[in-house]
Amino acid sequence: MRLVVFLFSGLILFAMYDLAVIGGGPGGVAAGVYAARKKIKTIFITESFGGQSVVSDDIHNWIGTKSIAGWELAQNLENHLKVYKEDLDIKEGRRIYEVLRKETGGFLLKTQSGEEFEAKNILIASGSRHKKLEVPGEKEFDGKGVAYCSTCDAPIFRGKDVAVVGGGNAGAEAVLDLLPYASKIYWLVRSDIKADAITAEKAKQSPKVQILQGVSVAEIGGGAFVEYLNYKDSASQLSRLEVGGVFVEIGATPNSDFVKNLVSLDGRGHIMVDHKTFLAAPGIWAVGDVCDSLYKQNNISAGEGVVALLNIYDKLIKE
Repeated sequence: MRLVVFLFSGLILFAMYDLAVIGGGPGGVAAGVYAARKKIKTIFITESFGGQSVVSDDIHNWIGTKSIAGWELAQNLENHLKVYKEDLDIKEGRRIYEVLRKETGGFLLKTQSGEEFEAKNILIASGSRHKKLEVPGEKEFDGKGVAYCSTCDAPIFRGKDVAVVGGGNAGAEAVLDLLPYASKIYWLVRSDIKADAITAEKAKQSPKVQILQGVSVAEIGGGAFVEYLNYKDSASQLSRLEVGGVFVEIGATPNSDFVKNLVSLDGRGHIMVDHKTFLAAPGIWAVGDVCDSLYKQNNISAGEGVVALLNIYDKLIKE
């Protein structure tokens, strides 16, 4: 794709793009591929490719593949997008920190590196970031026994004792996801179990599940892979669990701060969208983990990206 550049009094001005896609996960890449095939003048901006699954050792639910590592999925997404590098302006290693609506129409996108881009429409697929325990060993064993997606990674822990941390719906659902695979599940809850009563009751009923309430994780340790978890009770007594995996399910924070003044957010920071089109506000679409979709999955994000892009295309051809 050739971008027109104008030179006035020593200043370089770039022609406005029809679309800016923000985010290199499945939702963003799917939208980018479709944008290129529809010949929409598009800038694709991402800090990296792959989304949250890049840290997963073995993904079993990416449709069309029996098993794939997170890094390989990321590489495949990047390679597929770059097939269309002549039709897209791809900007890697950039993080958008602010988007402003221009009075003359369209949007001004600012990156942390100081670059600025203009687009008539934007599609946000910036995902979310998992809330972390921030304890010793969590970072070191990320992808080596510490996991943040039970639906993605539960089968990897077949026959192992595992710990699930978090008393909300995510924690209870992780316990249920692990029941067909894990030998024993320690469910660690800091205070009260806040999951929906029906979901929590299903988790509690299994003889595989042992609930440890009023506890907090102190450390995760092991060798090449997670081997144990230390936790403290309300009396600060330190205890150890011999486990082969730790699922951290204490919630996620959507990466929506850069558009918070342009869209409506729910109580957790998700961009609220029309789920038929994924339109969030005039000229703004959002898909994947950053929006208020009920389910957070790679396949779902990719599908949402396609739906949003087709709606954008319909809008553009009517203008």
